Amino acid sequence: MTKHCFIVLFAVLLTAASARAETVILSRGQTVYVPVYSHVYQGIKCRPYNLSALLSIRNTDPSNAITVASVRYYGSDGTLVKTYLDSPMVVQPLATAEFHIRERDTSGGSGANFLVQWQAPQGKSNAPLIQAVMIGTASTQGISFVCNGWVINEEGR
Repeated sequence: MTKHCFIVLFAVLLTAASARAETVILSRGQTVYVPVYSHVYQGIKCRPYNLSALLSIRNTDPSNAITVASVRYYGSDGTLVKTYLDSPMVVQPLATAEFHIRERDTSGGSGANFLVQWQAPQGKSNAPLIQAVMIGTASTQGISFVCNGWVINEEGR
């Protein structure tokens, strides 16, 4: 590797490392959009391939609990399909809350999503890692993938 290439590679790695450090934020709370697929289309005839989905809310703060205020599941057309919490749920430090959609439940459609609202009761906390894991199996085939949540509202802004 030439000296010039090494310098460029080092600069790229340094930029990536600093960008990652900036993504670790303290927050009072957020609303997070998480894409979910109840099915994907496969083959020449574009047949639906049903998937189960697991919404995972991981508290990344080693010292502070967070409160999940609401978990709402929306369909492809934007209508509310299901509300998952009747009251707020506390997620302890480094703990995980999970919500499941069965493989045969196609009510959300291929463009479904969750909106998750969480808060830090003690002022500020590390933002949780919120993801949806989709998996489907049929005969000898299997498919699985992960979709990360996207912050659409920061509390206090």
